Amino acid sequence: MSVPQIRAVRLSPREQLGQRELVVLGPSLGTSTVMWDAVARLIGEDYDILGWDLPGHGVSPAAAPDAAFSVAELADAVVGLVDSILPGTPFHYAGDSVGGATGAELALRHQERLLSLAMFCSSPRFNGAEGYAERAELVARQGTAVRLQASAEIWFAPGFLAEHPTESSRLLHALRDADRFGYAAVCRAIAEYDVRDRFGEIAVPFLAVAGEFDSVCPFSDAQWMAEHAQRGSAVELPGVAHIAPTEDPAAVAQLLRDHFALAASEASGEKAAEGAE
Repeated sequence: MSVPQIRAVRLSPREQLGQRELVVLGPSLGTSTVMWDAVARLIGEDYDILGWDLPGHGVSPAAAPDAAFSVAELADAVVGLVDSILPGTPFHYAGDSVGGATGAELALRHQERLLSLAMFCSSPRFNGAEGYAERAELVARQGTAVRLQASAEIWFAPGFLAEHPTESSRLLHALRDADRFGYAAVCRAIAEYDVRDRFGEIAVPFLAVAGEFDSVCPFSDAQWMAEHAQRGSAVELPGVAHIAPTEDPAAVAQLLRDHFALAASEASGEKAAEGAE
Protein backbone atom coordinates (compact mmCIF):
# COMPACT_ATOMS: atom_id res chain seq x y z
CA MET A 1 0.00 0.00 0.00
CA SER A 2 1.15 3.55 -0.73
CA VAL A 3 -0.22 7.07 -1.05
CA PRO A 4 -1.78 7.24 -4.54
CA GLN A 5 -0.90 9.90 -7.08
CA ILE A 6 -3.73 12.35 -7.70
CA ARG A 7 -3.99 15.81 -9.21
CA ALA A 8 -6.27 18.77 -8.65
CA VAL A 9 -8.42 20.88 -10.94
CA ARG A 10 -9.28 24.45 -9.97
CA LEU A 11 -13.03 24.79 -10.34
CA SER A 12 -13.28 28.36 -9.04
CA PRO A 13 -13.67 31.18 -11.57
CA ARG A 14 -10.80 33.10 -9.93
CA GLU A 15 -7.16 32.39 -10.61
CA GLN A 16 -6.07 33.50 -7.14
CA LEU A 17 -7.06 31.16 -4.32
CA GLY A 18 -7.00 31.89 -0.61
CA GLN A 19 -9.47 34.76 -0.29
CA ARG A 20 -12.53 32.64 0.49
CA GLU A 21 -13.30 29.43 2.36
CA LEU A 22 -11.94 26.42 0.52
CA VAL A 23 -14.20 23.64 -0.79
CA VAL A 24 -12.70 20.35 -2.02
CA LEU A 25 -14.86 18.10 -4.23
CA GLY A 26 -14.30 14.37 -4.75
CA PRO A 27 -15.42 12.19 -7.69
CA SER A 28 -17.23 8.91 -8.19
CA LEU A 29 -15.48 5.85 -9.63
CA GLY A 30 -15.11 6.12 -13.41
CA THR A 31 -15.80 9.86 -13.53
CA SER A 32 -13.70 13.00 -13.19
CA THR A 33 -14.05 16.53 -11.87
CA VAL A 34 -16.43 17.25 -14.77
CA MET A 35 -19.19 15.72 -12.65
CA TRP A 36 -18.93 18.78 -10.37
CA ASP A 37 -18.65 21.48 -13.06
CA ALA A 38 -22.22 22.75 -12.84
CA VAL A 39 -22.25 22.78 -9.03
CA ALA A 40 -18.94 24.65 -8.99
CA ARG A 41 -20.32 27.30 -11.33
CA LEU A 42 -23.27 27.83 -8.98
CA ILE A 43 -21.24 28.28 -5.79
CA GLY A 44 -17.89 29.34 -7.21
CA GLU A 45 -18.29 33.06 -6.63
CA ASP A 46 -18.52 32.52 -2.89
CA TYR A 47 -15.94 29.76 -2.31
CA ASP A 48 -12.53 28.70 -3.55
CA ILE A 49 -13.11 25.30 -5.13
CA LEU A 50 -10.70 22.50 -5.93
CA GLY A 51 -11.67 19.17 -7.45
CA TRP A 52 -9.47 16.10 -7.60
CA ASP A 53 -9.36 13.07 -9.86
CA LEU A 54 -8.91 9.45 -8.85
CA PRO A 55 -5.71 7.68 -9.96
CA GLY A 56 -5.88 7.03 -13.68
CA HIS A 57 -8.96 9.25 -14.07
CA GLY A 58 -9.20 12.73 -15.54
CA VAL A 59 -5.94 14.64 -15.08
CA SER A 60 -4.43 12.22 -12.54
CA PRO A 61 -1.59 10.00 -13.79
CA ALA A 62 -2.14 6.41 -14.82
CA ALA A 63 -1.56 3.73 -12.21
CA ALA A 64 0.86 0.82 -12.35
CA PRO A 65 -0.67 -2.61 -13.09
CA ASP A 66 -0.01 -3.68 -9.51
CA ALA A 67 -1.09 -0.40 -7.89
CA ALA A 68 -2.60 -0.88 -4.43
CA PHE A 69 -3.95 1.70 -2.02
CA SER A 70 -6.83 2.10 0.40
CA VAL A 71 -9.58 4.69 0.63
CA ALA A 72 -7.80 5.94 3.75
CA GLU A 73 -4.69 6.52 1.66
CA LEU A 74 -6.79 8.43 -0.87
CA ALA A 75 -7.75 10.70 2.03
CA ASP A 76 -4.07 11.18 2.89
CA ALA A 77 -3.42 12.04 -0.75
CA VAL A 78 -6.18 14.67 -0.72
CA VAL A 79 -4.64 16.40 2.30
CA GLY A 80 -1.23 16.29 0.61
CA LEU A 81 -2.74 17.78 -2.53
CA VAL A 82 -4.39 20.63 -0.63
CA ASP A 83 -1.14 21.31 1.20
CA SER A 84 0.75 21.50 -2.10
CA ILE A 85 -1.57 24.33 -3.16
CA LEU A 86 -2.74 26.04 0.05
CA PRO A 87 -0.60 24.66 2.90
CA GLY A 88 -2.45 23.99 6.14
CA THR A 89 -5.75 25.44 4.90
CA PRO A 90 -8.91 23.97 6.48
CA PHE A 91 -11.64 23.08 4.00
CA HIS A 92 -15.19 21.94 3.46
CA TYR A 93 -15.26 18.55 1.75
CA ALA A 94 -17.97 17.05 -0.44
CA GLY A 95 -17.67 13.84 -2.42
CA ASP A 96 -19.82 11.45 -4.43
CA SER A 97 -19.66 7.66 -3.97
CA VAL A 98 -15.99 6.71 -3.43
CA GLY A 99 -15.28 10.43 -3.29
CA GLY A 100 -17.69 10.58 -0.37
CA ALA A 101 -16.07 7.57 1.25
CA THR A 102 -12.78 9.42 0.99
CA GLY A 103 -14.46 12.20 2.96
CA ALA A 104 -15.38 9.78 5.74
CA GLU A 105 -11.73 8.75 5.98
CA LEU A 106 -10.71 12.42 5.97
CA ALA A 107 -12.98 13.00 8.96
CA LEU A 108 -11.46 10.02 10.76
CA ARG A 109 -7.80 10.67 9.91
CA HIS A 110 -7.60 14.45 9.45
CA GLN A 111 -10.61 15.83 11.30
CA GLU A 112 -8.73 18.97 12.32
CA ARG A 113 -8.56 20.00 8.66
CA LEU A 114 -12.28 19.76 7.92
CA LEU A 115 -14.78 22.59 8.28
CA SER A 116 -17.60 20.24 7.28
CA LEU A 117 -18.28 16.98 5.42
CA ALA A 118 -20.96 16.12 2.86
CA MET A 119 -21.25 12.60 1.43
CA PHE A 120 -23.38 12.23 -1.70
CA CYS A 121 -24.58 8.83 -2.93
CA SER A 122 -22.12 7.15 -0.59
CA SER A 123 -21.94 4.72 2.29
CA PRO A 124 -19.88 3.56 5.27
CA ARG A 125 -19.50 0.29 3.35
CA PHE A 126 -20.68 -0.24 -0.22
CA ASN A 127 -23.34 -2.82 -1.03
CA GLY A 128 -21.86 -5.78 -2.88
CA ALA A 129 -18.35 -4.85 -1.83
CA GLU A 130 -17.09 -8.33 -2.71
CA GLY A 131 -18.08 -7.79 -6.32
CA TYR A 132 -15.67 -4.87 -6.66
CA ALA A 133 -12.70 -7.24 -6.46
CA GLU A 134 -14.13 -9.23 -9.36
CA ARG A 135 -14.81 -6.02 -11.28
CA ALA A 136 -11.19 -4.97 -10.74
CA GLU A 137 -9.95 -8.14 -12.43
CA LEU A 138 -12.37 -7.75 -15.34
CA VAL A 139 -11.50 -4.11 -16.05
CA ALA A 140 -7.76 -4.73 -15.67
CA ARG A 141 -8.06 -7.35 -18.42
CA GLN A 142 -10.58 -5.75 -20.77
CA GLY A 143 -10.49 -2.02 -20.10
CA THR A 144 -13.07 0.43 -18.79
CA ALA A 145 -15.27 0.24 -21.89
CA VAL A 146 -16.63 -3.03 -20.52
CA ARG A 147 -18.39 -0.97 -17.80
CA LEU A 148 -20.11 1.59 -20.05
CA GLN A 149 -23.58 0.06 -20.21
CA ALA A 150 -23.70 -1.04 -16.57
CA SER A 151 -22.46 2.33 -15.34
CA ALA A 152 -24.98 4.24 -17.44
CA GLU A 153 -27.77 2.19 -15.86
CA ILE A 154 -26.45 2.74 -12.32
CA TRP A 155 -25.36 6.36 -12.56
CA PHE A 156 -28.46 8.04 -13.95
CA ALA A 157 -32.13 8.12 -13.01
CA PRO A 158 -34.69 6.97 -15.60
CA GLY A 159 -34.86 9.40 -18.51
CA PHE A 160 -31.71 11.34 -17.70
CA LEU A 161 -29.65 9.96 -20.59
CA ALA A 162 -32.25 10.99 -23.16
CA GLU A 163 -33.02 14.36 -21.57
CA HIS A 164 -29.42 15.37 -20.84
CA PRO A 165 -27.25 13.81 -23.56
CA THR A 166 -24.39 16.30 -23.22
CA GLU A 167 -23.92 15.86 -19.46
CA SER A 168 -24.27 12.08 -19.55
CA SER A 169 -21.95 11.73 -22.55
CA ARG A 170 -19.21 13.72 -20.80
CA LEU A 171 -19.25 11.32 -17.87
CA LEU A 172 -19.38 8.21 -20.01
CA HIS A 173 -16.45 9.54 -22.05
CA ALA A 174 -14.56 10.07 -18.79
CA LEU A 175 -15.19 6.41 -17.95
CA ARG A 176 -14.11 5.23 -21.38
CA ASP A 177 -10.90 7.26 -21.16
CA ALA A 178 -10.01 6.19 -17.61
CA ASP A 179 -6.90 4.08 -17.13
CA ARG A 180 -7.91 0.45 -16.58
CA PHE A 181 -5.32 -0.15 -13.85
CA GLY A 182 -6.30 2.99 -11.96
CA TYR A 183 -9.96 2.00 -12.14
CA ALA A 184 -9.12 -1.52 -10.96
CA ALA A 185 -7.05 -0.20 -8.05
CA VAL A 186 -9.95 1.99 -6.90
CA CYS A 187 -12.27 -1.02 -7.12
CA ARG A 188 -9.97 -2.98 -4.83
CA ALA A 189 -9.88 -0.07 -2.39
CA ILE A 190 -13.69 0.06 -2.36
CA ALA A 191 -13.85 -3.69 -1.70
CA GLU A 192 -11.80 -3.23 1.49
CA TYR A 193 -13.48 -0.03 2.68
CA ASP A 194 -15.61 -0.32 5.84
CA VAL A 195 -15.83 2.44 8.47
CA ARG A 196 -19.06 1.39 10.17
CA ASP A 197 -17.41 0.71 13.50
CA ARG A 198 -15.79 4.17 13.60
CA PHE A 199 -18.50 6.38 12.12
CA GLY A 200 -19.48 7.70 15.53
CA GLU A 201 -16.10 9.41 15.75
CA ILE A 202 -17.06 11.87 12.99
CA ALA A 203 -17.63 15.14 14.83
CA VAL A 204 -17.61 17.77 12.06
CA PRO A 205 -20.95 19.05 10.70
CA PHE A 206 -22.08 16.16 8.50
CA LEU A 207 -24.57 15.85 5.64
CA ALA A 208 -25.53 12.61 3.87
CA VAL A 209 -27.45 12.88 0.58
CA ALA A 210 -28.98 9.96 -1.30
CA GLY A 211 -30.72 9.77 -4.65
CA GLU A 212 -34.24 8.41 -4.92
CA PHE A 213 -33.16 5.91 -7.59
CA ASP A 214 -29.71 5.02 -6.28
CA SER A 215 -29.35 1.24 -6.31
CA VAL A 216 -25.79 1.37 -4.92
CA CYS A 217 -26.20 3.65 -1.89
CA PRO A 218 -29.88 3.87 -0.88
CA PHE A 219 -31.38 6.47 1.45
CA SER A 220 -31.19 3.97 4.32
CA ASP A 221 -27.38 4.28 4.12
CA ALA A 222 -27.62 8.07 4.35
CA GLN A 223 -29.95 7.83 7.32
CA TRP A 224 -27.62 5.40 9.08
CA MET A 225 -24.66 7.72 8.61
CA ALA A 226 -26.60 10.77 9.79
CA GLU A 227 -27.73 8.92 12.91
CA HIS A 228 -24.24 7.67 13.77
CA ALA A 229 -22.24 10.84 13.06
CA GLN A 230 -22.17 13.23 15.99
CA ARG A 231 -23.71 16.18 14.10
CA GLY A 232 -25.43 14.58 11.13
CA SER A 233 -28.44 15.05 8.87
CA ALA A 234 -29.75 13.16 5.84
CA VAL A 235 -31.58 14.23 2.68
CA GLU A 236 -33.09 12.24 -0.19
CA LEU A 237 -33.07 13.91 -3.60
CA PRO A 238 -36.02 13.04 -5.86
CA GLY A 239 -35.37 12.11 -9.47
CA VAL A 240 -31.70 11.34 -8.84
CA ALA A 241 -29.69 8.10 -8.93
CA HIS A 242 -25.95 7.80 -8.19
CA ILE A 243 -24.36 10.97 -9.65
CA ALA A 244 -26.34 13.66 -7.84
CA PRO A 245 -23.99 16.60 -8.64
CA THR A 246 -24.49 16.05 -12.37
CA GLU A 247 -28.13 14.98 -12.25
CA ASP A 248 -29.42 17.88 -10.12
CA PRO A 249 -26.66 20.49 -9.69
CA ALA A 250 -29.05 23.22 -8.52
CA ALA A 251 -30.33 21.11 -5.63
CA VAL A 252 -26.83 19.95 -4.72
CA ALA A 253 -25.49 23.50 -4.81
CA GLN A 254 -28.25 24.72 -2.50
CA LEU A 255 -27.70 21.84 -0.08
CA LEU A 256 -24.00 22.68 0.04
CA ARG A 257 -24.63 26.39 0.56
CA ASP A 258 -26.94 25.64 3.47
CA HIS A 259 -24.58 23.06 4.92
CA PHE A 260 -21.53 25.33 4.72
CA ALA A 261 -23.47 28.24 6.22
CA LEU A 262 -24.64 26.07 9.12
CA ALA A 263 -21.10 24.88 9.74
CA ALA A 264 -19.84 28.47 9.77
CA SER A 265 -22.61 29.52 12.14
CA GLU A 266 -21.85 26.66 14.52
CA ALA A 267 -18.15 27.46 14.44
CA SER A 268 -18.85 31.12 15.25
CA GLY A 269 -21.09 30.07 18.13
CA GLU A 270 -18.41 27.78 19.52
CA LYS A 271 -15.79 30.54 19.35
CA ALA A 272 -18.14 32.98 21.07
CA ALA A 273 -18.80 30.46 23.84
CA GLU A 274 -15.07 29.87 24.31
CA GLY A 275 -14.48 33.62 24.55
CA ALA A 276 -17.16 33.98 27.22
CA GLU A 277 -15.57 31.38 29.47
